[in-house]
Amino acid sequence: MPSRNVIKVDVPNSYYHVYARGHGKQKIFRDSDDYEYFLSLFARHLSNDPAVNVTGRVYSHLHEHILLLCYCLMSNHFHLLLYQKTDGAMSQLMRSIMTSYSMYFNKKYGLSGALFETRYKASRISSDEYLLHISRYIHLNPKDWMAYPHSSIHSYYLGAPEWLQPAPVIELFGSLPKYADFLNDYVGYKESLKDIKDELANEIK
Repeated sequence: MPSRNVIKVDVPNSYYHVYARGHGKQKIFRDSDDYEYFLSLFARHLSNDPAVNVTGRVYSHLHEHILLLCYCLMSNHFHLLLYQKTDGAMSQLMRSIMTSYSMYFNKKYGLSGALFETRYKASRISSDEYLLHISRYIHLNPKDWMAYPHSSIHSYYLGAPEWLQPAPVIELFGSLPKYADFLNDYVGYKESLKDIKDELANEIK
């Protein structure tokens, strides 16, 4: 039977925790350019204005259909928090990004075959409690999370690009300082992992 988080309940107006890792736990990001290229794919699809390729073809413009609220890119996996407004938008976004990135990565490093272990896994956020804690889970994925350069945490403090929307998360706490206190509450974080353990059944190691 497939893992329950591989079966994506495609529901509009829903939050999703999305994650994927490299095939055989291989690295999917080898240098800083790889991280930057992966994020540029979100800019391609989620910026205010449509983007076009070198031939003038317009890429799928999903700015009005799905929001990226936070992310963390680790060397062999990534985590995203998405808010899907329109059914099918998440599938369209993730299919395009993972296909484009796999082509880029294989061409750059002279490889072939699957880069990712599966397509992607998505867990629909089923409770307010899970929603409160999932962005902290994502941002605290690296041990040195405040200094880690490949997550959205810096955009929360210093200003976000137009393709990233931190406001819905911050608004859950009323202000950025209150969200910062929440991130720094390590005791509460450890307790929250127990509460959302079932939602993270396919947690990436």
